[in-house]
Amino acid sequence: EKNLDDRAYRNIQELEAYADNTHSALLYLTLEMLGVRDIHADHAASHIGKAQGIVTCLRATPYHSKRQKVFLPMDICMLHGVSQEDFIRANQEKNLRDVIYNIASQAHIHLEHARSFRKNVPAKAFPAFLYTVTLEDYLYKIQKVDFDIFHPSLHQKSTLLPLYLYIRSWKKKY
Repeated sequence: EKNLDDRAYRNIQELEAYADNTHSALLYLTLEMLGVRDIHADHAASHIGKAQGIVTCLRATPYHSKRQKVFLPMDICMLHGVSQEDFIRANQEKNLRDVIYNIASQAHIHLEHARSFRKNVPAKAFPAFLYTVTLEDYLYKIQKVDFDIFHPSLHQKSTLLPLYLYIRSWKKKY
């Protein structure tokens, strides 16, 4: 229903709630398919889903801004004095990068929180959480370009991603 609104999120909590209701719900289903019924796995899935929703919103920003739409949380934009028009014009100013930094930091916090449950999560749940590798990769790349959401390198595929996925799968780490 939120997708049909075509409005920006009012705040980061609204974005997180949307992510929890969509991305986390898919992770819960994946855990169910793997036969995992564990409170720690569910809690980790909630945080991973929120991180995934936030990263998806960030990744989609250049696409949406070309179509005159911005879905980033407005409270963070207002905090830094950034308007939707700044995103539509692909502005490169520091305050715009500060908005992206704040939002990306929230995704990183959720990933770290999910990892804090790692020791209590059953091993058979790990395949469901391997998606964290791609989230981490994007957060690293956006940090590398100083949170410039419009930087062309963010649209390039990571050639090492399959290797990272293999290593994490082998180590049973997410």
